[in-house]
Amino acid sequence: MSLVGATRLARFPHLATRRPLARPFSTAAPPRPRSGYARHLIAAGLLSSVAGGSLYAYKNSSVIYADVGGHEANGRVSQVPPPPLSELVRTYIVYSLCSVPFLVDWSPTILSTLMAIPGLKQITEAVVRVTFFDQFVGGDEAEDVVPVLERLRRENKGALFVYSVEVDESAASGAGKLSSSEKPLAHKQIVQENLHCIDVAADFEDRHAHGNAGKGTWVAIKLSALVPDAESLRRLSKFLVDSRPRSNPYIPFPGCPSPSDLDVLASGHPNEALTAADVAALRELREDLAIICERAQARGIRITVDAEHSWYQPAIDAFTMDMMRKFNKLPKAGHASWFGWSKPVEAPSGTFQPLIYNTFQGYLRRTPEYLAQSIAAARAEGYSLGVKLVRGAYHPHEIEIHRASSASRASVTTSSPRSGTHDVSISPDNMPPVWLTKDETDTCYDSSVRMLISLVREDVEACKRTGSPPSIGALFGTHNWDSANLVVDELVKQGLAKNVGDGKVFVSDEAMQRVAVAQLYGMSDELTNHLVERAQASAPFVLKYLPYGNLAEVMPYLSRRAIENKSVLGNGGAARERRRVASAIWTRLFG
Repeated sequence: MSLVGATRLARFPHLATRRPLARPFSTAAPPRPRSGYARHLIAAGLLSSVAGGSLYAYKNSSVIYADVGGHEANGRVSQVPPPPLSELVRTYIVYSLCSVPFLVDWSPTILSTLMAIPGLKQITEAVVRVTFFDQFVGGDEAEDVVPVLERLRRENKGALFVYSVEVDESAASGAGKLSSSEKPLAHKQIVQENLHCIDVAADFEDRHAHGNAGKGTWVAIKLSALVPDAESLRRLSKFLVDSRPRSNPYIPFPGCPSPSDLDVLASGHPNEALTAADVAALRELREDLAIICERAQARGIRITVDAEHSWYQPAIDAFTMDMMRKFNKLPKAGHASWFGWSKPVEAPSGTFQPLIYNTFQGYLRRTPEYLAQSIAAARAEGYSLGVKLVRGAYHPHEIEIHRASSASRASVTTSSPRSGTHDVSISPDNMPPVWLTKDETDTCYDSSVRMLISLVREDVEACKRTGSPPSIGALFGTHNWDSANLVVDELVKQGLAKNVGDGKVFVSDEAMQRVAVAQLYGMSDELTNHLVERAQASAPFVLKYLPYGNLAEVMPYLSRRAIENKSVLGNGGAARERRRVASAIWTRLFG
């Protein structure tokens, strides 16, 4: 074992001592159009909603507060049990710090500097633990989070459980290192920890859930943490971008995956883009993902694959499609004969679909056409499509890296042909991969919500006729009040939920099998409580993205949460959130 590998096991001994784990709208669905025609109709509808104004915005753009807007609770008083006073005080302090741009922007540098100074390191860790760690992280180990899961379930909330190890923000400069970057064994320990996370989630659900449809604990995985070096994913992404045939219509970078994307790994030999180490690591990743999905399938736990920076995304999409084609496979439909329609092939007992969810980012310009093509591909190949729709978490970095890459390409000269290369960006497009205005991102997200819920309605009607499992599922991750209420409104509009008075609705069991909403743990709790009260259901309809991990491991996650809080609480949101918490503290103290 290398020195760095030994160092990591010394820092996180639980990984070394843990026992290894084995291995749109009609009651009768209209005739299904050809997949290409359906894809173009869907994409055209989405694209027509978000066109215009991009070039000017790019030249004059600033940070987009993508998930801001509609922060209004309409004066409703939450009936969810109030948090303890200590939690309110902590929340007030954290939100106050997150609303100071200088502190947020420089937080990674400040933390790394303080952590490097003996004496200050321990003080810094203690302060971070009782503030940001306790606000946004469930605990150090999976078992530590079980009381949080219990509390959330008492409030009729579910959880998207995740072992939070991710690429440092320094990767935006080309470093590509994990927050737990010690090698060579770190990534294998993380695979084992993901298996353990699935088991803890499943054990919790075995005690609380009533049938597969009611399971409210999911598990999220991050692919960059499952390889020795995230640069292998970036190099595979570049190879895919360079080698894929140009689509018609053209899909902006990061493009759209193809079933043949991973054929490059079949031979096991390196090429001009991938080293022998890359090929070995990526083949191993494919095997490990199969093990993770097999465990999730056996234990009845849904898996979501987190989106990451765009330069990793082509590879992530390729691996996720590969998993969907195998583990989201639907039973073959019945067929006509002289004796009528035969019964469809039964799904394996205890399974439910979709099992694997890919993440679609509303702030990417590719999303309308990419989502349409993903729907068409799933229909054509007979697998269930799992969609986790979010706005996106890396907008400032995507803009910054694209601008640096564009400037670098412009500096290419004949005397210095390599002067225009850039370590990170692999996009061939002149425009950045993200939308340039908030309105474009909002429109893309909300249009996707409407389209997905209409497809859920079609699927419910089709499954009633055929008895087949769901062919589509959608998890809507949003901190935006308007978008969150839109999800509920669309469920009512499509007949998937019923008004029960006083502004509340009851979500049908068929919709609960296919639709959920999520916010990050420690953020937008007022919105979460509002949704829990408004959208009543037989099982948790609202999830909290709930990470865990050692303090040193989750530092990059905490830095990103601070940046996202600045974004979510921008445009006056921070002041409203602080006033809300301050009012709760005052009421608690003085009545």
